[in-house]
Amino acid sequence: MRVRNEVKRRCSHGRAPARWATALMASGAFITSGGAAAAATSGAAAPAPTPQWVKVADEGGTFKLLEAKKVRFGASNAGWILKKSLLGTVACTTAFFGRDPAKGAAKQCQVYKQVAAAPAPAPAPSPAPAPTPTPQPATDAAVRDAVRLAAQASFGNTEALAAEIKTQGASKWVASQMALATSHYTSGGNGTVHQNTSNTDYCDQPAHAGPNCWRDNYSTIPLVWDFYRNAISKPDQLRQRVAFALQQIVVVSGNEADGAYGFRSYHNTLLDNAFGNYRQVLKKVALSPVMGDFLNNVNNDKSAPNENFARELLQLFAVGTCQLNTDGTLRGGACAPTYDNDMVRSYAYALTGWTYPAGGATPWGCWPQGTHCRYYGGDMVPVETRHDTAARTLMSGVALAAGHKAPAALEAVLDSLIAHPNTAPFIGKQLIQQLVSSNPSSAYVGRVSAAFVAGKYLTFGTGQRGDLAATVAAVLLDPEARSATVITNGGKLRDPVLMFTSVLRGLNGKSDGDALSWWWGEELREHVFRPPSVFNFYPPDYPVAGTALVGPSFGIHNANAALQRLNYLTYLLEWGGSAPAAGVPNAIGTQVNLTAFTTDAADAGKLVDRLSVIATGQPLPATTRAEIIKAVSWWTASTDQTNWKINRAKTAAYLVFATPNFQVQR
Repeated sequence: MRVRNEVKRRCSHGRAPARWATALMASGAFITSGGAAAAATSGAAAPAPTPQWVKVADEGGTFKLLEAKKVRFGASNAGWILKKSLLGTVACTTAFFGRDPAKGAAKQCQVYKQVAAAPAPAPAPSPAPAPTPTPQPATDAAVRDAVRLAAQASFGNTEALAAEIKTQGASKWVASQMALATSHYTSGGNGTVHQNTSNTDYCDQPAHAGPNCWRDNYSTIPLVWDFYRNAISKPDQLRQRVAFALQQIVVVSGNEADGAYGFRSYHNTLLDNAFGNYRQVLKKVALSPVMGDFLNNVNNDKSAPNENFARELLQLFAVGTCQLNTDGTLRGGACAPTYDNDMVRSYAYALTGWTYPAGGATPWGCWPQGTHCRYYGGDMVPVETRHDTAARTLMSGVALAAGHKAPAALEAVLDSLIAHPNTAPFIGKQLIQQLVSSNPSSAYVGRVSAAFVAGKYLTFGTGQRGDLAATVAAVLLDPEARSATVITNGGKLRDPVLMFTSVLRGLNGKSDGDALSWWWGEELREHVFRPPSVFNFYPPDYPVAGTALVGPSFGIHNANAALQRLNYLTYLLEWGGSAPAAGVPNAIGTQVNLTAFTTDAADAGKLVDRLSVIATGQPLPATTRAEIIKAVSWWTASTDQTNWKINRAKTAAYLVFATPNFQVQR
């Protein structure tokens, strides 16, 4: 069973908390077929009965040991479980010892009595039996769809969000989300880092010196703080989620450029245009000085144009390398090139003649002559002396006449890309993959492409080709996204980022993002704003081994990552997350709050079902549910009189969010 495999891997990693390990053993998660002999391999084999074994309690009773003793649980001629060294209160129950060694037989507990041992204490009264857990409820289709839409269109479901979507309905909720004000990125330094005319580095100057100067002014860490605060707590969830999808298509990376204020501007542009037009997204990308630095288009000269930006603009940001049908399938059934290298060079020439916006300064002046110094405080501006004015042929029947200027050439480039028949299915499919499913049907891609081309879907959109409000609505409201029956290959592995935020949101958590950058972001290879290349953290066509499917997120998933996902749950639930860190502005740390769930802790079934609905929209499959309830039920007032309710909530949350039912969004 999948849950059993997860918990076995979790404990084999060597970090299982002692209380959880006990609870998991009580659930039977480690027991395989083979009877008592197989189960006894976790300790020494039980010796044959001898007169020195003394009964201390019948099954269901308890007793106390004042010093460590050998104890066995079972029945003569039926089987025993041996514990070599027990101390304190012992429950003579199957739950305590981990399994039933003598099914159907009346069992007892015996202590191995040494010659000088004191008499064993009298059996304690049997505790009252635990209440029977609530039977598994039926799936509520409306709740299931609300939670599914929350997973697709936000950074994770919450009980309040699911109720809101269920009340409004999918279409109205999407429309209301698009109407919300934008939560921007605001943290980090300003453009003074690129206005330094001193021979001393900016961070070495007395006015700026300090341990956090580079972090606050040059790195993307301030954006990480804002990203996770917005993702976890801000109301404009759909805008934040679509912008995250766009930033994984039109990629820039803090690994290759620096200047927190420039990255802040770039990503705020994606937020502002998340429901605008894709043509405008491409225009802002082409004019971004951060992108200009990242892909070498800033100060690109007509005499020897760098092809880097032009190539990635075609390959990754707009049309892709293979000719496509409108439904995303290969035209003619095989990959026919969309363009050749001569076409790449035509675009490179057309995009020459742009420099940084005015405002930058250095002690040595600006170079090359006639250009501006590095500065990210606005869009790039044209330098006509560096722009190629020759006649050029672009795609989609667009041509540049001789003598044109740089702004006109850029508009022609954008016209050719937005009109290209590949752009709608190429971008539409990637938005589906980011939001809903890694392997959408061709019909689904075709319907989204049609919305992109028409600029209209139901009441969404302006009617202009490339309208993202219409395209996003088509992605989220399509029958394949909203059907109660998920197609066989539907769904997607949650990105690490989405796993981080979904657990925090579902468990009433908070985060300032500090622990999710250099720690967990690096551990799971998705450190936001620092993808390793322009190809993002993973490619959209990454193959799932052993199948004919693709799974983009599997590009950063392996056996170690599977364990790290579980360790992230341990970090939140057992280690208590992270306290606010000194040096992080307005720090709040990263923590969950399980208080609300302790109200259901007395009923293990009700608690597990509540968390399952938050995580997946429905109760877990019966066998998985039963195993988790067993583990949760181990915690009682007799096992931990003070903390048993919160420990039940921790155990249930850990096991529910560890299941493949949650880790794979469907």
